[in-house]
Amino acid sequence: MHTDIVIAPYQDTYGEQIVELIVDIQRNEYHIPITRADQPDLANIAEFYQQGNGNFWIALHGDTVVGTIALLDIGNGQTALRKMFVAPDYRGRTYRTAQLLLEQASQWAQEYEIRQIYLGTTEQFKAAHRFYEKNKFVETAIDLLPERFPVMKVDTRFYYLDYSCPTA
Repeated sequence: MHTDIVIAPYQDTYGEQIVELIVDIQRNEYHIPITRADQPDLANIAEFYQQGNGNFWIALHGDTVVGTIALLDIGNGQTALRKMFVAPDYRGRTYRTAQLLLEQASQWAQEYEIRQIYLGTTEQFKAAHRFYEKNKFVETAIDLLPERFPVMKVDTRFYYLDYSCPTA
């Protein structure tokens, strides 16, 4: 099996595939009653995410979008990790898609001197919790999030990764 996953910055040519991947996972896997219309950021990815210290990346297997991740610049040297989605067949150790996406975002954060990355997730996404914790994200309380962090209605659990504190 061919396992080459390429991580690339967002390009308009993949816009429709991105929306289909994200909405399909949200609705059919996570059973979140959300539509493309509920997510105006997906209609304007470049304008919404590729600003300031933010960016949006896609994971490609051949010419197929199999994953996404974004960093939204929220000011003060901080970003919000958003739109982290990986197609079910591309999860896990074989393809390492989520890891490659997170490594790209982390590399970007370090290059752009981002101090912290924050994210929100839901209580039932246990695999996501383990993934973020394995990658040195620390759980935090909602009242400790930066003022400009965009809390989504479905988010009940929050994490951050701090680049401003040296790690042992």
